[in-house]
Amino acid sequence: MQDNMMDAFNAQTKQMFEPMRKINSLMLNNMEKMTHYQLEAMKRYSQMGTERMRSATEIQDAESLRDFGTKQAEMMNELSQQMQEDARVMSEMSLQFKSEMEKMFSEAGQQMSEQAKAATKGEQTTKATSQSSRKS
Repeated sequence: MQDNMMDAFNAQTKQMFEPMRKINSLMLNNMEKMTHYQLEAMKRYSQMGTERMRSATEIQDAESLRDFGTKQAEMMNELSQQMQEDARVMSEMSLQFKSEMEKMFSEAGQQMSEQAKAATKGEQTTKATSQSSRKS
């Protein structure tokens, strides 16, 4: 009998912690994806900046200064587009994470509702059994 109680307790504990485990796993995966993407973006931005600094060191006359200015404007346009793309990708990642979290919370709520119904049925059956045994 004690083994049955321990098995039931372990099963209930697993059911209780399973949604939290899934949510923690999802959060960790999302944090890992976001961090990786941000590190890659930082690498791209630093490479762009380093390239521009190298180009600045090669300015020797008015013509090379003019070319540098032209390239600088092109680079700023490219940087602006890259930042917009990065913001779009991060936004998509966030929306996907939000969707997955909502799905998990919905599933967890449904599971809890089903468990509550099962527990209520179990209590009603137990009450009926104990009342019928008292009448005997």
